[in-house]
Amino acid sequence: MDMVTRAATKAARALLALLRARKLKLAAAESCTGGLLTATLTEIPGSSDVVDRGFVTYSNAAKQKMLGVPARTLTKFGAVSPQTALAMAKGALSHSDADIAVSITGIAGPGGGSIQKPVGLVHIAAATRGTRIHHECRFGDIGRAKVREKSVLEAFAMLRALARKPHRGK
Repeated sequence: MDMVTRAATKAARALLALLRARKLKLAAAESCTGGLLTATLTEIPGSSDVVDRGFVTYSNAAKQKMLGVPARTLTKFGAVSPQTALAMAKGALSHSDADIAVSITGIAGPGGGSIQKPVGLVHIAAATRGTRIHHECRFGDIGRAKVREKSVLEAFAMLRALARKPHRGK
């Protein structure tokens, strides 16, 4: 099954062009999307001049070891939280040569949700060395593939918005 839709490919091309024009390198830290964002970008020939690296940090241990997400953040707020998403984006920046980073953490389903954190809840953060932004998305129980796709599309939109702003160097 092809997980990359036409809409995602079009959004990825636009993002790569913008990052290329702004001379920005990208890192991604993904949990519930399992590398789908990075795979969508790297499906496009020539993306290596923009994409620095991708971290698939599905477990809390991986978030801590690979990105430096504090154990206290995970314990206090959980893996699916604004705090963890922001820490993941910050960690992706500090553990890469990137100028801009994105993180995605959520509950794609079909199980794993709760009253407080239902299936379809996704936290996405994007960061540069001077700015951090966060979006909470509540996609609902629309199916695992759709939650993951919508998360990637939202992350691309956030990255485009952040990349257009002035930024500080490394």
